[in-house]
Amino acid sequence: MSGALSRRVLLGAMALGASAVHRHAVAQTSARVVVVGGGFGGATCARELRRSGFDVVLVEPGPVYTACPLSNAVLAGLRPIEAQQFRLDALERTGIGIVRKRAVRVAPEDRRVVLEDGAALDYDRLVLSPGIDIRFDALPGYDEAASAVLPHAWKAGEQTTLLRRQLEAMEDGGTVIIAPPSNPFRCPPGPYERASLIAHYLKTRKPRSKLLILDAKDSFSKQRLFQAAWQALYPNIIEWVPLSSGGKVIEVDPKTRTLVTDFDSHTGDVINVIPPQRAGQIAQAAGVSDRSGWCPVDPVTFESRLQPNIHVIGDATIAGGMPKSAFSANAQGKVCAAAITNLLRGQAPVEPKLVNTCYSLVAPDYGISVAGVYRPVNGVLTDVEGAGGTSPMGAPPSFRAQEAVYAEAWFKTITAEVFG
Repeated sequence: MSGALSRRVLLGAMALGASAVHRHAVAQTSARVVVVGGGFGGATCARELRRSGFDVVLVEPGPVYTACPLSNAVLAGLRPIEAQQFRLDALERTGIGIVRKRAVRVAPEDRRVVLEDGAALDYDRLVLSPGIDIRFDALPGYDEAASAVLPHAWKAGEQTTLLRRQLEAMEDGGTVIIAPPSNPFRCPPGPYERASLIAHYLKTRKPRSKLLILDAKDSFSKQRLFQAAWQALYPNIIEWVPLSSGGKVIEVDPKTRTLVTDFDSHTGDVINVIPPQRAGQIAQAAGVSDRSGWCPVDPVTFESRLQPNIHVIGDATIAGGMPKSAFSANAQGKVCAAAITNLLRGQAPVEPKLVNTCYSLVAPDYGISVAGVYRPVNGVLTDVEGAGGTSPMGAPPSFRAQEAVYAEAWFKTITAEVFG
C-alpha cells in the first residue's frame, strides 16, 4: 500500500474505529472490568468497555499521560512537552471510575488487583496495558542513576525534557550519540526518527556538530527511507554504525560519558542510551510475562496464555508481526474490549483484523510511514500479504511534506479519540 490515498484511507479507518470489531451500547451489567494503564491501549479499552455497559475501573497513577508519539519533535524544539500531555477527565465523565494509584500486585485466583496503599479491586476480567519498563540490569554500567546523566528518554516526560536541555546546552561542534537496542523494543522506527530530528536541530542551530548511531542491529524499520533522507538532508551529520561493524554497545561509563562496543569505545557530549526493555512491572507481578520479559497472548482475545481472565494489550505483548506502537495499542484495545464483551455475554469472540500505521518525521516538512494489516494465523498475529507497505522511494518533496501533515493529523485524531 502506498501513495496519498492509502494514507487517507488508513487515517479514516483509525478515526472510525475500523480496527475494532462491531461496537454498540447495551444496558449496564453487573460485570466489572478493571483496566490497569491509562495510555493509548488502556484508555481505549476502558472507553470501549464502558460503551458496552460494563462497570469499568481504570487504574492510572499519573495526573497526566505523556504521549511518546511525536515526542522526538520536543527534542528538536519543534513542539512543547505540554503538547504531549493529556488528562483522563473526559474518560471519567463517561462513567469510568478512575483510580489514581499504582497497581502493585494481582491475585489471579481471587480475581483481585492490589493497589499501593493496600486497597484491592475485584474484577470479572482484568486488562493490563502497562507499557514498558527499562531493563536497567541489561547493559553493564547503565542503571537508573546513569539515566540521569545519559537519558534514555524512552518514556516520555522528564527524560524527554532532560535530553532536550542537554542538546540545548551542548556547544556547537559537539558529538551526540544514540545507542538503540536489539529487537524487540517500543516503537521500532523511533530511534531513527529521533536521530533525524536531532540532526535537523544540529543542522539549523549547531551545524559543526555530529551525530553517531551505535546500533545493536544490522537493519531497522523503514531503513531505506531513512537512509535516503539522511543522504539528502544530513550527509555530513549522521553516521550509522551497525552491529556487524561493531555498533553494539556492551558497556557504559557514565562518569566519562563513554560507550564501549565490541571493537572500540566512543565518548560523546550528549549520549542517548536506549536500553533493552520488557513489559511493565505489573505484568511480572500478575504472572503474565514469560522468560523473555514480554506477555504471550491469544491474538483473538488478547487473553494471557499464562493466566485466565487477564488480558494484555499494547507494548507489553508478544504480538507476532504487529509492532509496539501507539496505533497498535489503540487497535488492540478495541479488539480486546470487543472480545471481553462477547466473553462476558457467553458469546464466541470474533476473529479480528488489526491496522497499524507508524509515521516518522525526518524533518518538520518531511514525513515517511509504514502501514500493516494483521490477523491471527496459527495462534499469532501475522501480516496480511499485500495489505500494507511503506512510503514510496523517490517521492517528490511535496509528497514527503504531505506525509508530515498526515503525521500531525494522525496524532490529533488518535489523541482526541482516546483522551478527548
